[in-house]
Amino acid sequence: MNAAIRTVGMTLALFFVAAVGTFAADANLGTWKLNEGKSTLAAGAAKNSTVMYETAGDSIKVTIDGTDAKGAVTHSEWTGKFDGHDYAVTGDPTSDMRSYTRIGKNTLNFAVMSAGKVGMTGRILIAGNGKTRTVTSTSTDAMGAKLTSTAVFDKQ
Repeated sequence: MNAAIRTVGMTLALFFVAAVGTFAADANLGTWKLNEGKSTLAAGAAKNSTVMYETAGDSIKVTIDGTDAKGAVTHSEWTGKFDGHDYAVTGDPTSDMRSYTRIGKNTLNFAVMSAGKVGMTGRILIAGNGKTRTVTSTSTDAMGAKLTSTAVFDKQ
């Protein structure tokens, strides 16, 4: 009986350490603040001022605070995995689903959708030193014009 309990306890401990180690190694985790001086945002594009990545069970929660194209305050949340599947977004009137796909240790691709239609795509690249995050995104405005933005964030 004692050996079985020790085996179960060790298995759970190893699982916990592996899970924590996986998230701890994720360079995206933490709070990122927009560095407007280093960013090139498209005219009429929304501005994400602060982006926070945190663990949520076996998923990642992304909280974004910023302003829309008209300057109104925005707040959205997404919880999911970096597995390319669509997960629901709350608080964003311009999208209802988002997906992230891990491309490498420090690189993610993403797609933002509304009613099944992709409205924005992009790539997130964390610098090797883990201190900056560059988000390059492409979208189309209401008039059909292509908008490209490069937002640089500093880790807080």
